[in-house]
Amino acid sequence: MQELHDAPLAPLTTFRLGGPATRLVTATTDAEVIAAVREADAAGTPLLVVGGGSNLVISDKGFDGTALRIATAGFALEAAGPEAGGGAHLELAAGENWSAAVARTVEAGYAGIECLAGIPGSAGATPIQNVGAYGQEVSSVITEVVAYDRQADEVVTIPRAECGFSYRHSRFKQHPDRHVVLRVRFALEDAGGLSAPLRYAETARALGVGPGDRVPVGAARETVLRLRAGKGMVLDPEDHDTWSAGSFFTNPILDEAEHAAFLARVAERLGPDVLPPAYPAGDGLTKTSAAWLIDKAGFTKGYGQGAARISTKHTLALTNRGAATTEDLLALAREVVAGVRAAFGVTLVNEPVMVGVEL
Repeated sequence: MQELHDAPLAPLTTFRLGGPATRLVTATTDAEVIAAVREADAAGTPLLVVGGGSNLVISDKGFDGTALRIATAGFALEAAGPEAGGGAHLELAAGENWSAAVARTVEAGYAGIECLAGIPGSAGATPIQNVGAYGQEVSSVITEVVAYDRQADEVVTIPRAECGFSYRHSRFKQHPDRHVVLRVRFALEDAGGLSAPLRYAETARALGVGPGDRVPVGAARETVLRLRAGKGMVLDPEDHDTWSAGSFFTNPILDEAEHAAFLARVAERLGPDVLPPAYPAGDGLTKTSAAWLIDKAGFTKGYGQGAARISTKHTLALTNRGAATTEDLLALAREVVAGVRAAFGVTLVNEPVMVGVEL
């Protein structure tokens, strides 16, 4: 287990922002993870868990406590027998690179996470955020999450039904100081080398098929990677459009009254014939597009004058152009939130985790 003091955290994040941690511990086994957490808890030391760093906005002052970087390795993919419904069981250590793990499952011919290709970060972060993109969410294929319960001081196995999954949310996100994810288990489908039914119109169009159709699983992954790259959502050290946390805001979910008020604001601002994106979200709820809101509020691709700007490829990504500070980024985020609220009466919510800062 490696230990550093006054250690820079910016290089561990995809934003490349944030000050140092008082102490940085890198754990390569579950036992080391648990030991580091126990030590911090016993001493009453603040603890920051770092995986791939793709969902963190860290204060310029850094983190006054122990930052625990989880660098555990473990990939196990086993075919499930007919009695288990076929398909395959996948277990990933929390520190496994998510995008690489997706590539390996696709190479093996299994379906279920192929449209989550190219998402940066580690496997352990996926259940926390209920990571999703292009019509897939990990909650649909996760079977269990193995975690260290800091309150009970024991390792627990939490079945999917008890994970509290919803849109970009889970019990782990709701109570961030309770569990540290150690391993994640998934059930994948054997569709004879085909993908899961495509549920995202853009992906289906790019593949020349209709929603609900299946395509070769490798073709689905490659198409998603191409679509993501076109939006600056695949990490590239030379491309400042990828110095981001991907989507900075979640898509708003509105109840009936909120949606009606939103439509009235849209008609007033853009005209009665303009219909914003709308997707059923259950129980009288409607999900709309944060990217659409940002764009129509006047924050177009490349918006900004300073070192933090909206991506030139996608309005939903806020980026570090190379010399930004966290405060630069937050100033831009606050401007976008205020502008969208003023234009449409909808308050955007940040997707990345804020460490020592807030919008």
